[in-house]
Amino acid sequence: MLKRRLFLLLAGLASLPALAQFRVEVSGVGLTQVPIALVAFRGDEVAPQKIAAIVQADLERSGQFRSIDATGVVMDEGSRPEVSAWRQKGADALVSGSVTRLADGRFDVRMRLWDVVRGQDLGGQSYAVVAGDLRLVAHRLADFVYEKLTGDKGVFSTRIAYVTKVGPSFNLWVADADGENAQSALTSAEPIISPSWAPNGTQIAYVSFESRKPVIFVHDVASGKRRLVANFKGSNSAPAWSPDGKTLAVTLSRDGGSQLFLLDATGGEPRRLAQSSAIDTEPTFTSDGRFIYFVSDRGGAPQIYRMPSAGGNPERVTFTGTYNVSPSVSSDGKWLAYISRVNGVFKLHVMDLASGTSNAITDTTSDENPSFAPNNRLIIYATHQSGREALMTSTLDGKIKARLAGKSGDIREPDWGPVQK
Repeated sequence: MLKRRLFLLLAGLASLPALAQFRVEVSGVGLTQVPIALVAFRGDEVAPQKIAAIVQADLERSGQFRSIDATGVVMDEGSRPEVSAWRQKGADALVSGSVTRLADGRFDVRMRLWDVVRGQDLGGQSYAVVAGDLRLVAHRLADFVYEKLTGDKGVFSTRIAYVTKVGPSFNLWVADADGENAQSALTSAEPIISPSWAPNGTQIAYVSFESRKPVIFVHDVASGKRRLVANFKGSNSAPAWSPDGKTLAVTLSRDGGSQLFLLDATGGEPRRLAQSSAIDTEPTFTSDGRFIYFVSDRGGAPQIYRMPSAGGNPERVTFTGTYNVSPSVSSDGKWLAYISRVNGVFKLHVMDLASGTSNAITDTTSDENPSFAPNNRLIIYATHQSGREALMTSTLDGKIKARLAGKSGDIREPDWGPVQK
């Protein structure tokens, strides 16, 4: 079921079974992958989380790495690898480490990364944390490895937000980037849609129907407190943060028809961005704050447009297909992800904004709500797979996909949070 926020804020969300624990399933093969061996950390058995396994799953899901079998090998961060032996196994890099339970109950986690081609020590990391932070530490170790070996920032320690419906209840969840460690931010008997992370990663704007119409709240993730920022006549929907976190672009129907407005993130009187008799919705800012991409039917069918963030004449961006919605722009300004209806099915497309060339990157038929990872290397989106709603991540070329899905449950509306300073 594809929710079409362009014309209806909500269309019959069906009841589905409860959300189960997430499971990562990686499929596909990339053209260039770093072969890497991850040795089970010495002392891993004393910890409730298996650090090396989490790091390995993170790296595989990125599409940039291929795991080399390290079964039965015993090493820690102080061990120097036998370079020739690992080269014979086909490894270019190796990760080893240890986990030690401290007297105060915390865990001391240490890791070392090796370039086995050059025989070089590429550095390490160490943390002393409580058990509840072990997954975060593993993600940070994966970020370290990813950056050292690719030159790009890792995003495994970031978070995602998404919405589920279980029976009569809607839930807004915040989880690790791999879908694990999900925490409920809000439970409501009325629909919750369009979660959007603030640039500093501490707040989420979203739309709630608890007032029997769509209104916009801003939710503080750490405290659970929230504030109402848009409850004007008619519908209030599709919040999107400006890069400085001070402003929200929103869709309001207060003047008749759905139109784009700018609104202070603390509330106040909105300012209309454009005069149009068309439906304009789903705004999203570019990372430099200069432009807003949005969806409009001003040409007779929903297409994606761009206009200056201060307002002005829109220019059309999508020309292929008769139904293009849900724009998401990469932070480097090079890529546009969106959903296009092709032969009656809805597929995730990625456009090279410099050339205008666009390609479908999925083989599913009910894709929705794409969102770029902060390093622009992955896209998260919702879809149907094997008869179930699921969250997926994909590389930009569609070659590597990972399913972030439980045994049952209805999962949708994903948004990938920023790297927190």
